[in-house]
Amino acid sequence: MKGPAMRLRAILVLLAALAFAASPLFVPGFGGYDPTQFPVPIEEPPVQPAGYAFSIWGLIYLWLIVGAGFGLWKRAEEPAWDAHRLPLLVSLAVGAIWLAVAVASPIWATVLIWVMLGGALVALLRTPTSDRYLLRGPVGLYAGWLTAASCVSLSLLTAGWGLAPFGPDGWAIAALALGLVITLAMLWRVPSPAYAAAVIWALVGVVVQNGATLVGLFAANAAVIVLAFAYFAGRWRHR
Repeated sequence: MKGPAMRLRAILVLLAALAFAASPLFVPGFGGYDPTQFPVPIEEPPVQPAGYAFSIWGLIYLWLIVGAGFGLWKRAEEPAWDAHRLPLLVSLAVGAIWLAVAVASPIWATVLIWVMLGGALVALLRTPTSDRYLLRGPVGLYAGWLTAASCVSLSLLTAGWGLAPFGPDGWAIAALALGLVITLAMLWRVPSPAYAAAVIWALVGVVVQNGATLVGLFAANAAVIVLAFAYFAGRWRHR
């Protein structure tokens, strides 16, 4: 029964990836949380990357679909591929409804995006070293962007509710620091260039959004740290 069960999981992952990619069609024009959803509206949150950075979702959707399709076609009953499927399935299934939740409740959207991140990180940890461009690549890019997005969502929530002891800039830096810790821990375990690239892409977007402010400078330094750590962690792993 293991073979059919693996194939079923492969089918479900592909269907979830397709549903996830189609979700923006049902919630058109979503550009982030509406400031009026918070008790303390913030028109231009410092933690949020510049708008162009969100174009990475197109690549994430496409690469996840290609990887899931290949997995069903060529690797449906391989245990090394099957290990990542359940956590990825959970993440993608939650992702398929995330936009609809986000327009209704930033609190629940924040909870769900951390669930998505947890599933994506576990999936990345379970990816084999084979077929890197068709499995670890797309899962890494997805997990990397979710690492940034989850911390951004948490910062928007804490700043939007005016929680002490920080203001918007302080919560932005705290969120970026949390994302940096998660990123370095993941890169130590799985030296994924795609994961690092997604995080760096988000950090550069924060730099573009903020310029030479304290938040922008922190994001710029974090991007350099991630780049250097990814390079040296990859070299150490391949020694």
